[in-house]
Amino acid sequence: MSSDVNKRGGRPVDAAKREAIIVAATRAFFDRGFAAASIEQVAADAGVSKVTVYNHFGDKRGLFVASVETQCEMMRGHFSIGEMPRGTLRERLLAIGEAMVAFLSRDEMVQFERRIAAETEHEPEIGKAFLAAGPHRMKKAFSALISALNEAGELRVDDPELAAEQFAAMCKGMGDLDRRFGQPIDEKRNRERIEGAVEVFCRAYATAGDC
Repeated sequence: MSSDVNKRGGRPVDAAKREAIIVAATRAFFDRGFAAASIEQVAADAGVSKVTVYNHFGDKRGLFVASVETQCEMMRGHFSIGEMPRGTLRERLLAIGEAMVAFLSRDEMVQFERRIAAETEHEPEIGKAFLAAGPHRMKKAFSALISALNEAGELRVDDPELAAEQFAAMCKGMGDLDRRFGQPIDEKRNRERIEGAVEVFCRAYATAGDC
């Protein structure tokens, strides 16, 4: 076995270190926010040197972007053609809506978004980095899926990006705002919002008989 391979899982050492750094950084950013998180603590938690962190990510902002992207990969998987559940168009849209709301409703995500919003007041570039690494990339992935469904004849959509925004906004509804201001999650209402979003989306964009 090559000396640059991690014996535990057969992965390159650099890949294993990078993963450990991202795990530690994600915990730091979610728990303490961007400003309070430090490269020194992330390195210590990951069991690597500060130099290793800088070599992989350049600076704290690069580490922040990588952490947000890694979190959002969990959501973007639901927008991949290969990962989509089987079933009718309505069933697939329901699965996407449920995954989206569940992802955004996590306590750590709500807390993280609050911290980033507060820090953006003092450093706007942090907000831009978060939007680019997370929400905007997720919208791009969902728009690509809508375009694929459009080409397959299941949808008729002139503006996939606008349709992606409309679907996400309908699924979240006021529940997204309620969560940000500390209101408890209403699972029943969430389900009603998602089902309503799918119904409206199908009526607006689905081809006859496909939804």
